[in-house]
Amino acid sequence: MLSERLAFVGTLAGGLAHEIKNPLSTLNINLQLLMEDVQSMTGENSKKVHVKIEALQKEVQRLDEILNDFLRFARGQKLELEDRNINEVVDEVVDFVTPEIKQKNIVILKSYDAHLPPCRIDSNLIKQAILNVIINAEQAMQNGGELMIRTSGNKKYIQIDITDTGAGIPKGIIDKIFQVYFSTKKTGTGLGLPTTKRIVEEHKGIIAVQSEEGKGTNFSIKLPLNLNIY
Repeated sequence: MLSERLAFVGTLAGGLAHEIKNPLSTLNINLQLLMEDVQSMTGENSKKVHVKIEALQKEVQRLDEILNDFLRFARGQKLELEDRNINEVVDEVVDFVTPEIKQKNIVILKSYDAHLPPCRIDSNLIKQAILNVIINAEQAMQNGGELMIRTSGNKKYIQIDITDTGAGIPKGIIDKIFQVYFSTKKTGTGLGLPTTKRIVEEHKGIIAVQSEEGKGTNFSIKLPLNLNIY
């Protein structure tokens, strides 16, 4: 019964989030139109209005990001499994983030095991999980650094290691980083890493973290080769 109640609450929450997104989209469109009107105006007052509209647009964007993160976390969906080369999946994410990461003086180092067998995964969800960890690593390296991405494996698991040379995670909070809505960042939603953990565990996998303040952090994702969920 408890699982049914939780599923029902999740469905209600997901529906509520969708209902919020609709007026939020309308609000964003009207702010854009208002901004266009203000840009054609002159004078000191127009500058003040311009600043206020920009602030509102940023808050609308932040609310939209929070809702998207929530929906990704709350969404109960069946995994669409396929046999994939994990190196290709990881590299697709790396290619996606490379332009932004390079702008932040972060060097990407890759080490892929060329002899890994195909892994049965939902590639879109695994990409999201990897992307969340990479974003977390990027935010930890405000002054640049190195992002090391490595794949390896054995007869049972394929492992993805994502290591950064950032600020590290304090010992007092390292046990909390996978908790829903826990975040040390002013703009963080606190759903990125919990979503990653959920995706990995839905694949019957394991995610672990090791960190040292001032030196960096390593996230390890282990995915079973013989996945039998259903």
